[in-house]
Amino acid sequence: MGQCALEVADIFRAHGEPWRQIQHGHLSLGQLRVMSAIEQCRSAALGGHLWSCQSCGHDEIAYNSCRNRHCPKCQGSAAKRWLRARQADLLPVPYYHVVFTLPAPISAIAYTNKALIYGLLFDVTAETLRTIAADPKHLGATIGATLVLHTWGSALTHHPHVHGIVPGGGLSPDGARWVACKLGFFLPVRVLSRLFRNRFLEELEKAHHAGRLQFFSEFAHLTEPAAFDEWLAPLKACDWVVYAKRPFAGPEAVLAYLSRYTHRVAISNQRLVSLDDRGVTFRWKDYRAKGRTRHKTMTLDPSEFMRRFLLHVLPSGFHRIRHYGLLANGSRQSSLALARELLMQPTPLSAEPRPVESRSPTHPCPECGTPMVIVEVWARRCSIRAPP
Repeated sequence: MGQCALEVADIFRAHGEPWRQIQHGHLSLGQLRVMSAIEQCRSAALGGHLWSCQSCGHDEIAYNSCRNRHCPKCQGSAAKRWLRARQADLLPVPYYHVVFTLPAPISAIAYTNKALIYGLLFDVTAETLRTIAADPKHLGATIGATLVLHTWGSALTHHPHVHGIVPGGGLSPDGARWVACKLGFFLPVRVLSRLFRNRFLEELEKAHHAGRLQFFSEFAHLTEPAAFDEWLAPLKACDWVVYAKRPFAGPEAVLAYLSRYTHRVAISNQRLVSLDDRGVTFRWKDYRAKGRTRHKTMTLDPSEFMRRFLLHVLPSGFHRIRHYGLLANGSRQSSLALARELLMQPTPLSAEPRPVESRSPTHPCPECGTPMVIVEVWARRCSIRAPP
C-alpha cells in the first residue's frame, strides 16, 4: 500500500510548534508526548537502519516507528499481533456486536475525569451485560465479552462509547451445559439500556459524594451536592443509547471487525483530504443523514483540528481493550476449554514456535525480489536536556 499523500504528522509538523506555545500550560504531559511522538514517527529523529540488496545493490533507508498507541501509522502491526492472539479464543457460536454510549452531558464532564468515567463505562457495561444475561428470564447463563473504548465521533468530537463483541450464549450456572441465545437475538436492548443508565448514575453519585470528580469552567458549580443532583435529574428520565447489531456471519467476520475497531485512533491518515490555506479538510460520516449524503467533508482550522485530535489522548496506563466474564484474562483458558467441551469442539492446538531464522524480518528488494539485509543501524538522536 502506498504512502498517504497527507498524514496527521504533517499537520503537527507544520502547525504544532506555534500552537504549543499558544497553548502553553493548557496541554497535558500526555498530549505533548503524543504530539512529539507523531511528529517524529518514521523520521531520522528516532533512528533507523539501511537495507541493502546483495544481488543488485539497491539500498533503502527505513526509519523507526514511535509505537505510540495514538499514532495513525503505528497501529497496523499492533492490531495484527493482537488478532493472532485472539484467533484461538473464538467459539463456534454466533457473535453479537453491542454498543453502549454515554449521553452528551456526561461526555462533557468526562473530558476532565477521563480515568474515572471511562473506567465506569467499562465496568458498568460489563456488569449490565452479565447481569441481564444471568437472569433466567432472558438467558440464564454466564457470558463473556470483549469491550473496546472509543472516545470520538466521526467529526473528532468527544463521544465516549464502548463497542462490545459478545459470544451468543454462555455457561449454565452449574457449568454443565452451554446455553445458546435465541436465533438472531442476544438480549433485550431496552432492558440493557435502563439497567446501564441506573447503575452508571448510581456509581457517578458515589464518586461525587467521595469527592473524586473534578469540575472546571461552566461546570464548576457542580461541586455543590444540590447543583449536582439537579444536573443529574434529567439524565435519570431520558433513554440512554444502547443497541445490538445482527450477529456476525462467522468467525472470519468477527476477526475482520476486530481488525478495524480494536486499534483504531481518532482519525486515520486515509480520511485526510488536504492541508491548505483554508485549513485541514477530512472526510467524515454524518450518521443523522441517510444514504450517500452521509459521507461528507469538513474543513477545520489546523489549531482546531489538533485540539480535537488531542481530546482523545487516554490517561497513561489506561487499557482501552478489556475482557470480562468467560473471556477475563485470569480464567479465559479454563472457561473456553469447558465451553468447547460442551459445544463438542476440539481444543485448538497451540501454535508451534517458529524457528529462530524464520522470525527474522524479511524485506524483499523492490528491484529483483532478493531478500535484503541490514548493513547499517543508527540510534535515535539524544534528547537535549535542560541544565539542572
